[in-house]
Amino acid sequence: MPQMIFVNLPVKDLETAKGFFGKLGFSFNPQFSDENTACLVISDTIFAMLLTEPRFKEFTKKEISDASKTTEVLLALSAESREKVDEMADAALAAGGSPANEPQDLGFMYGRSFQDPDHHIWEVVWMDPSAVEGQG
Repeated sequence: MPQMIFVNLPVKDLETAKGFFGKLGFSFNPQFSDENTACLVISDTIFAMLLTEPRFKEFTKKEISDASKTTEVLLALSAESREKVDEMADAALAAGGSPANEPQDLGFMYGRSFQDPDHHIWEVVWMDPSAVEGQG
């Protein structure tokens, strides 16, 4: 079985978060979802657990960061093409997200970023495969 990652993110309003990510074309796994949690399926091995703040608090003794004021994490997703980067970023903005940073275009790499309704920063990046061939 391949290794998986479950990123846990606190959300103020679970239905708002689910609606936002649903508009970006993501689905949810009902097996790992309930009235306080939604398992956002990013790929076969990558998931974001959207947890209401009270539920999230059950997993930590620390205070929950106010993502509108501080940055705790940057979530970066790869895209198949420059066009797919634009599609996802534009969809996020149309769904109620907000811009995070200026687009970055380095020729061989292109990326845009947005904030979800809870101000978590998501980056969508495409890299030209020929630019990384032979690296490593």
